[in-house]
Amino acid sequence: MNAQIRNDDSLDPHDHCSSHITVVMYNMGLPRSKLTSQGQVSIPAEIRRKLGLDPGAVVEWDEEADGRISLRRAGRFTSEDVHRALFAEPPVKATTLAELDQGIRRHMQTRRARR
Repeated sequence: MNAQIRNDDSLDPHDHCSSHITVVMYNMGLPRSKLTSQGQVSIPAEIRRKLGLDPGAVVEWDEEADGRISLRRAGRFTSEDVHRALFAEPPVKATTLAELDQGIRRHMQTRRARR
């Protein structure tokens, strides 16, 4: 879906708002949405179907380099994708049982030395 936003100050001469924003969509029959006072917009059924949006779906708004605003379904990430993003570096070398025992002995010796 391609969309373009433009400021349009001449839509209604009786409207007291200083600026209007018009979204122009290409390759569609120009579905319309109304902005609520809480800043919410209903996405027309045709667009919801094209994007595969169900109730509770998350969408992303993005400004293109040429100033157009695009709407798309937010990416879905697998747990593996999230893990790779969080733990990009390989894990530290695993500790052997002997190394664990040695570390415990050192810790206990320092605790006893403090008494």
